[in-house]
Amino acid sequence: MTATPIDPPQTADSRARAMYDFGPSTIFAARCDPRFSYCTYVPPHIQQAGQAMELVVFIHGTARSFTEYRDAYAEFARWNDCMVLCPLFPVGVLGDGNRDGFKQLREGDIRYDQVLLGMVDEVAQKFQCDFSRFALCGYSGGGQFVNRFALLHPDRLWAASIGAPGSVTLLDPERDWWVGVRDMQAQFGTALDLDALRQVAVHMIVGKADIETWEITHKPGGKFYMPGANDAGRTRPERLQTLKRSFEDAGVAVTLDIVENVPHDGIKCAGHIQDFLAAALRARRAGGRGNTAASPGPGSNPSPSPGGR
Repeated sequence: MTATPIDPPQTADSRARAMYDFGPSTIFAARCDPRFSYCTYVPPHIQQAGQAMELVVFIHGTARSFTEYRDAYAEFARWNDCMVLCPLFPVGVLGDGNRDGFKQLREGDIRYDQVLLGMVDEVAQKFQCDFSRFALCGYSGGGQFVNRFALLHPDRLWAASIGAPGSVTLLDPERDWWVGVRDMQAQFGTALDLDALRQVAVHMIVGKADIETWEITHKPGGKFYMPGANDAGRTRPERLQTLKRSFEDAGVAVTLDIVENVPHDGIKCAGHIQDFLAAALRARRAGGRGNTAASPGPGSNPSPSPGGR
């Protein structure tokens, strides 16, 4: 009887790594806080890439479809020498069923911005890459996360894509957080750095048909209600255009896509987001700041939709 050969440990480890770490990965608990998880896409040719790998992070919305976003951006990453990191911030981490904590960056003693930075550092160390700056994208609740993370950590970003947020934080020094930034330093220990934010390529995107309001209208007594909570507009397109004006009034250039015939659907906006990322990536690799103010892609409309404010 012929004995079955046993692979040496290093061969078995390399096979496992090829299966679970490269390409679309399995799901990992974050070392910095195992209550949170993430998945990645790592191009299999990473060791043979002709240029340094860049990192694109995508933040899920309330539905937590984080692997869908990873898969939607995998081909972009493969052909542009990028990795994709998609965190999972589960519902009810504190046992209270809260679906929305991550959107505000803070929930109890949790700082979601710091959790994300811990994940980024973990992936950078694992694959021996420099991810001191990365691109951050998000849609719906993830768009809220990106909006606020960019205000706190512009020095960590080379691009930010804010997709269809239900609520927005304006660069308004006359209003308190989360509506404005007047007390941001008191809330988070970080002052607003407009010079750093002006160096980030900023993209905003929403479907023109994304006009339902039942989920985004703040009412007195609601957990996030505060004066001015609904002042940015009634619908997501209105609120995003108000956010764009707020950024531009502060000297931050913005590329806006209002996508025709698209309701609240982040996957249907992926092509426009990837066009923006490709332009920002080219500028970054060419030595520019990355803020290209690119022209809108096909099917988009940079002008306000009917009834927009």
